[in-house]
Amino acid sequence: MGIIISLFSISIFLVLLFRFRPVPPGDFSSPPTYPLIGCLISFYINRNRLLDWYTELLSESSTGTIVIRRLGCRRTVVTVNPANVEYILTTHFHNFPKGKPFTEILNDFLGCGIFNVDGDQWRTQRKLASHEFSAKSLQEFVVETLKSEVEMRLLPALEASAHNAKVVDLQDLLRGFAFRVICKIVLGSEDETIFALQKSFEVASEVSARRAMEPIYVTWKMKRWLGVGSERRLKKEVAEVHRKVMNIIDKRRKEEKIQDIHDSTQDLLSRLIKTEHDDEEIRDMVISFIMAGRDTTSAAMTWLFWLLCIHPNIENQLIEEIDLTSVKLDYQSLKELKYLKACLCETMRMYPPVPWDSKHAIADDYLPDGTLVRSGDRVTYFPYGMGRMVALWGKDQFEFKPSRWVVEQDGRGGRRTGVKLVSPYKFPIFQAGPRVCLGKEMAFLQMKYVVASILSQFRIKPVAGDHPVFVPLLTAHMAGGFKVFIQRREKERETIQNKQTKSPI
Repeated sequence: MGIIISLFSISIFLVLLFRFRPVPPGDFSSPPTYPLIGCLISFYINRNRLLDWYTELLSESSTGTIVIRRLGCRRTVVTVNPANVEYILTTHFHNFPKGKPFTEILNDFLGCGIFNVDGDQWRTQRKLASHEFSAKSLQEFVVETLKSEVEMRLLPALEASAHNAKVVDLQDLLRGFAFRVICKIVLGSEDETIFALQKSFEVASEVSARRAMEPIYVTWKMKRWLGVGSERRLKKEVAEVHRKVMNIIDKRRKEEKIQDIHDSTQDLLSRLIKTEHDDEEIRDMVISFIMAGRDTTSAAMTWLFWLLCIHPNIENQLIEEIDLTSVKLDYQSLKELKYLKACLCETMRMYPPVPWDSKHAIADDYLPDGTLVRSGDRVTYFPYGMGRMVALWGKDQFEFKPSRWVVEQDGRGGRRTGVKLVSPYKFPIFQAGPRVCLGKEMAFLQMKYVVASILSQFRIKPVAGDHPVFVPLLTAHMAGGFKVFIQRREKERETIQNKQTKSPI
């Protein structure tokens, strides 16, 4: 007990001694930092609101960059400066790989998958993935899978909720839907297999993400070494995910030997099996693809539906666009849903599915704003904060305003609406540069299809009126889910159709 009191007293003395120390030039917006412990005190106080804390600090920075130093962690540079983001993701891409400190956090779960490797391993997988994602047959398989899941599972579930006037967690429903879709695209698995995989996947991804949010970084390593707490649970669930995916791979290999599956019906796993990669490499690749597609689209759609609930005028504009385009949601009609894409972009500006992403510097460097980056530093670009910067979006940065993405274009039939092209370094939701997301267009296709299908038939009514809490893990979500009532939209559709009939156009 005496030792603890002594250590506490020394800590207090150090804090008081250096409380009013001069702040190094260029660090005036960084949090109060002390010898040895760094900004651990401020970090701990704000541990449950890190996104908003970082955003507040960055909004006070003249460069849009801050430096975080805390006990047990690498020096971290956090930036919302688009010039810095371009430098990190493109100009000096070679100096800013994910790095070992990042990859070891996810290594137990993602292994050597494309999102957790650098160098030659990454280049090989990137080339392979780029080829497969561009295949027309895979694109057709994606559309078929999407259509089947929406019509056979999602819409009937909403219809049942509307008929029974039953509260449903829309976030949970959309997450389950997205997980089934990506599993069928990647693994081609049946519902029973997907259901068995989903729970283990959820636990493994959540515990892995929480490693990075420990106030003292070494904590999760100690728990893993001792085999206790969350790390013990993670080990168990990762083993389950690996076992189940390997069983699917083994089964698929046996099927491939028995029958020749035509390219037009192949999922991604069937394509990967035909490559020279061994089963463990394929396992890690497909787990990474599932991780990327699992919660990103569902998170964006959940926040969009909430935003539409509190902005009924924007919802009405979307309903009109959907009805004017086509009742049948084919590939071409989905491309015409420009205002819907603007709404999705605006939603992800405010509530990005991946709120921050980090790299680690190989060598000493200077960012374009003059910030020193030392070898081994963690360098984080921060989409959540970028969406809240006056310098990037104006003084209405906290408003849900899809019109900021809309541009009028001259067409043969007169003026028509288009979606404004915004620099990916200002809006790095899908990353940028060599690591730009290969599934970007697939993601927009899925989100448009789902949102248009739901809005054309149902109205969403939130159970509670409180502002939901944004929780950042590997992908962000609403704390506690999004509880809603579902209502049919027949009367509203009739009103809109009558308006269109009476229109002189």
